Amino acid sequence: MRNSREGRQVRVTISDVGEAAGVSASTVSRVLNGTAKVDAALAARVHDAVRQLGYRPNAAAQGLARGEWGTIGVLVPDLANPYFPEVLKAVSGVARAHGRRVMVMESDEDPSVEHDLVEDLMRSCDGVLLCSSRMNRADLAALTARHHPLVLLDRIVPGIAAPAVSADFFGGMMLICGHLAQLGHRRVAYLSGPEASWANSERIRALEAAKAFGLSVTILPCGSTSRCGYEAAADVAGTGATALTTYNDLVALGALTRMRELGVRVPEELSVVGFDDIELDHVAHTSLTTVSVPRGRLGEQAAEMLESLMTVGHDGEPVYLPMELHVRDSTAPPGVDKRG
Repeated sequence: MRNSREGRQVRVTISDVGEAAGVSASTVSRVLNGTAKVDAALAARVHDAVRQLGYRPNAAAQGLARGEWGTIGVLVPDLANPYFPEVLKAVSGVARAHGRRVMVMESDEDPSVEHDLVEDLMRSCDGVLLCSSRMNRADLAALTARHHPLVLLDRIVPGIAAPAVSADFFGGMMLICGHLAQLGHRRVAYLSGPEASWANSERIRALEAAKAFGLSVTILPCGSTSRCGYEAAADVAGTGATALTTYNDLVALGALTRMRELGVRVPEELSVVGFDDIELDHVAHTSLTTVSVPRGRLGEQAAEMLESLMTVGHDGEPVYLPMELHVRDSTAPPGVDKRG
């Protein structure tokens, strides 16, 4: 910045640098972008002028000159889901450390629009981070075949040529099932998540494996929001379940609200377990038993994976981050009255 006659700060332009260095603006651009070989003496004059004038190059313009945008794109299924802000914050921090910006888009839980949204991001971003993708395998394979840097977060697809990092959803649900079995529960209901969600299928796969714990599980269609949990909660009574586990904490909170309206005591008559530990359990006035993964670490690892893919290439196996069980007040042995 330099001061005008009126004392206001005026942004230094590339033409100002060229005038001070005695070269053309195009020469200044070539020096700063490194797009062509420039005489060392001329380059030195340009850098001296940049320092003297306090010129700050436009990062976006420099990137375009190199065929880059200096931006990574992130697509999430639902920005209203509190699972994602911590992930996005971590991704943004890594991107900023590498001199990049972040562009975020949302598919609104609609698998049919994901492919087009990713293509949009590919046209304007150096790399794409695809979070909790719902799109079918064929569409995903078509995108990876374009050889544009793409990393999957919270979805693992064997045979797809894209690096991936995910929470261990299977392991997380197994922790829940083991906890409920140890408490003495034998009949469990599960409020299922979005049908196209790979993470949901991993939870269901774990519930099937939990038969080894002696659990009988009834799967009820639901969704991913608290409204879904509220509307599906009344169906739990017909299953004979003494414990309810849910796709995520939002669903659990909606179910808890409905259970109170129906006069069902938690955990005395029904144990309830969430998933993700989104720190909203105070809304339902119950400390919710749940499982979680460090979402900041998940975002950091995915962003670093994408940076590596964009700069030096990446060749490695999918990474699973283990989940941790948090036992709180919403679970108890069946038939145990905590008031006594």
